[in-house]
Amino acid sequence: TAKGRRDYALLATMFNTGARVQEILDLRACDLQLTKPFQLQLTGKGRKQRNCPIWSQTACLLRRLCTELHIDLRSEVRIFQNRRTTPLSRFGVRYILNECLKNAQASTPSLCFKRLHPHSIRHSTAIALLKSGVDLTTISQWLGHAHLNTTNRYATIDLEMKRKAIESVRPLENK
Repeated sequence: TAKGRRDYALLATMFNTGARVQEILDLRACDLQLTKPFQLQLTGKGRKQRNCPIWSQTACLLRRLCTELHIDLRSEVRIFQNRRTTPLSRFGVRYILNECLKNAQASTPSLCFKRLHPHSIRHSTAIALLKSGVDLTTISQWLGHAHLNTTNRYATIDLEMKRKAIESVRPLENK
């Protein structure tokens, strides 16, 4: 459905960029560069702007969405709109995530007790970048953090994951 395509483009863009939910909601057509090099311009806290590269697949999803909604890529129109063609709200994004979670719970029962927030996607992006070997300074700039200390929390999270993993493995017995 059109709603499903919008939701998929929204979630893909959120994960690809690691943007704050408000940065995604404020995204305008003129902020997109859907030709190589694919990127978008995000406006973060304190009106700071940063360019964020996006995958070709994400660019394709955004291009299709704009075409379907008849959005001129030079315009100031917000990309992610609700069914009344007004900008999607943070509550709308939370609703979309909860609907996706409900659908996933049907096939993955372990998700039944999980909660999902828009900021969870941002954390997932940071962890994915960290696990891919991207250095903390790059991740910090990618996420628009003013201080590296903010990004260091993700390294701590990853270290905790490593500790849990090692605890689940028994050491070899000496023979």
